[in-house]
Amino acid sequence: MTYALTPPPQAHLDISGTDELFPVRRIYCIGKNYTAHIIEMNADERDPPVIFMKPADAIVKNGGEIPYPVFTNNFHFECELVVALKSGGYNIPVAEASDHIYGYAVGLDMTRRDHQAEALEKGLPWEVTKGFDHSAPVGPITRASDSGVLTMGHVRLKVNGQVRQDADISLMIWKVDEIISKLSEQHRLMAGDIIMTGTPAGVGAVVTGDVLDCSMDGVEPMQVRIGPKAG
Repeated sequence: MTYALTPPPQAHLDISGTDELFPVRRIYCIGKNYTAHIIEMNADERDPPVIFMKPADAIVKNGGEIPYPVFTNNFHFECELVVALKSGGYNIPVAEASDHIYGYAVGLDMTRRDHQAEALEKGLPWEVTKGFDHSAPVGPITRASDSGVLTMGHVRLKVNGQVRQDADISLMIWKVDEIISKLSEQHRLMAGDIIMTGTPAGVGAVVTGDVLDCSMDGVEPMQVRIGPKAG
């Protein structure tokens, strides 16, 4: 096969304990999945979590730099557990969902918060607030065969050494197996898909020079830095 243009490189993540790489196909994201975060965003905690996506090439790997993005003056972090899939399909039963998990990581759903309010108010798509360049930092994957199936444990974020987010994933409104099952009702999940499972309370703004440390009990940590303005 001959391409008219050079294909872009395959988006991928490191895998803890091996030189192998995890190829990323799609990035699914879950919003409104912790009650405390819903309350701090002045949203209705009775609403179901929302589903949105980020482009695979928005990934920033552990140790990387996130350029402060154009088109925002209110750049927010949202730390969360990330689930990587080794298989998939349509209409996956909740009881079988964990069979499709390859491993876990920590990630950041970086957000142009100033544009999210407008998108929510006017019912506009979320790409401008969620799907921009470098908006999906994700750490190395810890294989489920090493960690076991994760149903509890604290996800934490430090900004310049100060804890800003800290909550147990057992507090998620939709649990990981329910998220996988629900996503598979709308999309054919496949090997290489990753899922950002939602952020707890404590989100906030960052500026150039800030260092963000993300961790999750039993999972390889991640550190990224906010760089100069893009463009």
